[in-house]
Amino acid sequence: MTALALALRPAAEWLPARPWNGMTVLDAYCNIGGAGMGFWLAGFDVVGVDILDQPRYPFPFLHGDAIETITAHGERFDLISAGPPCQFDCTLTAGTNQARRDRYADLLEPTREALESTSRPYVIEQPPGRASRRMRADLKLCGEMFGLRVIRHRIFELGGWFALQPPHVPHRGRTAGYRHGVRYEGRYFQVYGNGGGKGTVPEWQNAMGIHWTTDRRELAEAIPPAYTRFIGEHALLHLSSEAPGARRVQARPPASGGDFAAVGAPVGLKPPQVPVR
Repeated sequence: MTALALALRPAAEWLPARPWNGMTVLDAYCNIGGAGMGFWLAGFDVVGVDILDQPRYPFPFLHGDAIETITAHGERFDLISAGPPCQFDCTLTAGTNQARRDRYADLLEPTREALESTSRPYVIEQPPGRASRRMRADLKLCGEMFGLRVIRHRIFELGGWFALQPPHVPHRGRTAGYRHGVRYEGRYFQVYGNGGGKGTVPEWQNAMGIHWTTDRRELAEAIPPAYTRFIGEHALLHLSSEAPGARRVQARPPASGGDFAAVGAPVGLKPPQVPVR
């Protein structure tokens, strides 16, 4: 447990202020933190875990295996969010790059099993495609629902709670870029790849609502924070109805002991700290 505390990198100092709701999310497969930022803006504290180092992830960060962390510590969080890498089931490996599919691990079912073992409310996120046919599509969100300049449909399975599906807003026009050698202007940007006139980095940042990285790959692999802010605000309604003492993680000022004490975190971020058992 001590090793886990030492491995937790503190949060960035530039995080936007917001009222804390007293709860903490485990952001598994956290990547750059698009999902984490949405939960932060919804009032949650956030702890991220990823097998790859994420130097620009803005919240307390654990460099480690997501499934192992969920299994060992997930029950101590109020909510767990997981977006397993989608390459095994994505559109490209179903078509153009089908021969490469075996290079990628299928993490959807192992992640769900780990989440269900915690008995905590959870969220699984995936893009439309084969993975979304192996999970409940409890929510389908789109950038136009939030006034974003990106379509970016995403499917969410909600474990142990539910939220009502918002109306899908009709798309307005086409995406900017080249089609068969012809350049088209449009309201939306395709946030993936490098060619095809898909937009500049600032255009991608504005379209996604993510301004803390200029790396195209990181932007392309993220989800807009607006999605998880919506989800977090609705999850709070469920979590607030739990019986007193049901929560496993409480975010409190650093003290001696505790598993997730993020020493050196800035004022305004209450570092999540697990009660010693």
